[in-house]
Amino acid sequence: MSLVLDIKKRYPGFTLDMQLEAGEERVALLGASGCGKSCTLRCIAGVETPDKGKIVVNGVTFFDSDAGINLSPQERKCALLFQNYQLFPNMTVADNVCAGVEGAGDVAARRQLAERYLGIFGLADFADRYPARLSGGQQQRVALARMVAAHPGIFMFDEPMSALDAYLKSALEQNMLDLFDVCNRTVLYVSHDIDEACRLCERICVMHNGHVEEIGSVEDVVRRPQTLAALRLTGCKNTSRARKIDDEEVVALDWGMTFNVGHEVPNDVAYLAFAQATSMLTIALSGAATAMTCMWPV
Repeated sequence: MSLVLDIKKRYPGFTLDMQLEAGEERVALLGASGCGKSCTLRCIAGVETPDKGKIVVNGVTFFDSDAGINLSPQERKCALLFQNYQLFPNMTVADNVCAGVEGAGDVAARRQLAERYLGIFGLADFADRYPARLSGGQQQRVALARMVAAHPGIFMFDEPMSALDAYLKSALEQNMLDLFDVCNRTVLYVSHDIDEACRLCERICVMHNGHVEEIGSVEDVVRRPQTLAALRLTGCKNTSRARKIDDEEVVALDWGMTFNVGHEVPNDVAYLAFAQATSMLTIALSGAATAMTCMWPV
């Protein structure tokens, strides 16, 4: 399973210029509001059409501006879960689960299929209910069951936890991890919460102003951020422009202070940031191509 994405789309006052490749893995799209995360998912799903570029999922070309290819959302068979889950209010839970399944069969077959996938999320007994009679957490699990039943080529999530309280988030994160363990698909997960992304995903793609600022493993992005956008996402709120002044020294230009970091500073260092976690003081040095993190007990 794979994704190859290289698209451009212009909006009023904003341009999405997105390049991303992913395999059978879970990739988080992180960034500030308005950076293009949700637009990226909508372009992949066919809800919006890029101005130019190419989208290929599992060897199937969804969109190619040069070749004149633009498959409909139905032809793409993507699974995109929005914040409000998009359940059909006039349909039972069972019918919602079967809504995206081709050739689901007669009434008995559809019922059996729905109960099979609802059972994965502990909702087999809710097949005859309507969405209005479900809690937010139950609605999300119905939406997840519908996604799995459709056997999509790619799973995409647009901040699915944003409307849930902390208790529900914890329980449903485990539901999603169980799903990811068996789906064997590329997963794109949009979030503002880096902690949530670290728990659910294997790679993090940091977006800023419509493009990818950096991408790497959870370990690399959290502990060795390369850009100012990534520094701020990791919780380093105290940032300063920085310049190397010696092999192991850097000056924080905004603070008028000099720091000896205990090892060699990269020549292209551009920012310095502080964060405190687990009784350690972290100095993150971020440059255009390299970054370093130094930690001392406090």
